[in-house]
Amino acid sequence: MVTSRILGPDGHPIEYDVLREEVAQGGLTGIRQVWHASEANGLTPQRLARILEEATHGSAQAYLTLAEEMEERDLHYASVLGTRKLALAGLDVRVDAASDDAQDVRIADAVREIIELPSFGESLFELTDALGKGYSAIEIVWDSSAKQWMPDRFIHRDPRWFQFDRETGQELRLLDERDPVNGLALAAFKFIVHKPRIRSGLPIRGGLARLAAPGYMCKAWSWRDWMAFADIFGLPMRVGRYGPGATKADISKLMSAVANLGSDAAAVLPDSTRIEFEAAPNTAGAADFFERLAGFWDRQISKGVLGQTMTADDGASLAQAKVHNDVRLDLLLADSKSLQNTLNRMLVRPFVDLNFGPGRYPKLVVQVPDTEDTAALVDALEKLVPLGLEVEQSVIRDKLGLPDPASGAVLLRAPAAAAPLPAQLQQAANRELPGASTADDQAEQLERAAAPAWENVLQAIEEIVESAESLEDLREKLQAAYTELPREQLGEVLAMAFAAAELAGRYDVAQESGRG
Repeated sequence: MVTSRILGPDGHPIEYDVLREEVAQGGLTGIRQVWHASEANGLTPQRLARILEEATHGSAQAYLTLAEEMEERDLHYASVLGTRKLALAGLDVRVDAASDDAQDVRIADAVREIIELPSFGESLFELTDALGKGYSAIEIVWDSSAKQWMPDRFIHRDPRWFQFDRETGQELRLLDERDPVNGLALAAFKFIVHKPRIRSGLPIRGGLARLAAPGYMCKAWSWRDWMAFADIFGLPMRVGRYGPGATKADISKLMSAVANLGSDAAAVLPDSTRIEFEAAPNTAGAADFFERLAGFWDRQISKGVLGQTMTADDGASLAQAKVHNDVRLDLLLADSKSLQNTLNRMLVRPFVDLNFGPGRYPKLVVQVPDTEDTAALVDALEKLVPLGLEVEQSVIRDKLGLPDPASGAVLLRAPAAAAPLPAQLQQAANRELPGASTADDQAEQLERAAAPAWENVLQAIEEIVESAESLEDLREKLQAAYTELPREQLGEVLAMAFAAAELAGRYDVAQESGRG
């Protein structure tokens, strides 16, 4: 077996052949079996206590099976746990180079190729299974055919195929026939083992399934009693009565009709027999009791998994919902940092060591979106930038989640300013007004400059008037032709009018200040 000079976390050389093959397959027989008997059927407090105690002392197969079945059987637990798992698995991942050095940037680019693999995104969700069970293990099958070690497959392995060491309860070992009692040490650079830091202590006691198991059991009991209650009291009592002359055949037929009437809703009986319906006693309060009990346990599970009940069970004001979402954001931040540390330690570091040798490592970052109040940010910028505050555009784009504009893209811009004045009128506007006679001269000049544009507009209107057969026809033609009038000439006329107004205003100011 070919070994490497690179040492794993256990201080032993890396075995290349082991990296390329699967070492934790399951099967129909043997110590790593695919199929397992149910643990949730007929769950009692005594049995649950035994399952949790056995898991604490190193035999967690029954507990892990129960944790899996809880997600399958309890819709509420599956919903809240799925919410937390998907929130974590859906986060974006980025890679930061160790420095701006060319070699560090090249290593970071190589790591980015891994996170772009579709199988990597799938493995993130598989690792979130650790939130419920306490740990999750993924086996990496490496490929070196392209002269570079790259993960070829990420294979999620059944957590029941592992166990923690008896001495410390911290080291995860692979169950194997070669050592069925203690298991085998996991090969270096071969597994990604995620153990989220939900609580301190033994990892097997940190899963959310252990926290929710009592609530699941009590809810299952109340659900079973609720269904039995509905089966008994959901329909009125059916009482069959037969007269003294009824035969055994009539009585037998009556019994069959009473038994099947709830589903058949029809029966054929002799005249000597009859069926009466007797209303059940008032059971509305009892039915509400079962619903309140189930709802109570749902809220406890929501608190344990999400840290709140607002988004899962209760509806309230927007302000309260924001507070509760902040609490859940704290959980998401903790989950993301824990997953980030696992990936840096068990994926990024082995990849860099195998391809570039030990040294400086890039950092894989699981990004939690910033919940900054963008409305307040925009309002502040609107007030402060005109006062001289200088802000880099790329910083604001990052905060708003907007990418840098591509070259040649159509951009949103501020509203365009009014069209510039014609050069002739602009020169006139820039000259000082010596007196009223000059203002009159300039008004006449504006009139002469605007005359051609007005002529075009008026000519078009005259043609419409001459062709109209009635006032109604004239109105319709004018409305239809409005958008066809020469826009450039109209714009020029309006620009000249604005210039005239500006000249008049300057003249008035000059008069009042004694300059006229």
